[in-house]
Amino acid sequence: MFVEERIYTVVPGKAPEFLKLYETEGMAIQARHLPAMVGYYSSDIGALNLIVHQWAFEDINQRVAMRARMVADPDWQAYLKKLMPLILQQESRILVPAPFFSERLQTMVDFSKQQREVLLAKHRPAGERTPA
Repeated sequence: MFVEERIYTVVPGKAPEFLKLYETEGMAIQARHLPAMVGYYSSDIGALNLIVHQWAFEDINQRVAMRARMVADPDWQAYLKKLMPLILQQESRILVPAPFFSERLQTMVDFSKQQREVLLAKHRPAGERTPA
């Protein structure tokens, strides 16, 4: 298991807009495609105007397949058109948990997956059944 950390430098003063757009549109779309959000932050001290989020994946193949499906989603593409003008720079890095942190990361992933199901249920069209 590893964590992908994505760091976005946003236009100064636009972090609240970025976060609101993500909360109202992007989060539900990503939840349909990505397995486990384990962190989502904005900077307060040091380098400012940063949004940092972290996603756990079982392996690189899972990451590649899930991100490919998300990128192909028309809802994600429409969301990105709104989001991209807010971003100045982006980075992505792969983080491998320290041996003593693996168990804690798994606990975070399990909790994140539970929360993902709650979010997906909120955004499921009326009348659509929950997959078995």
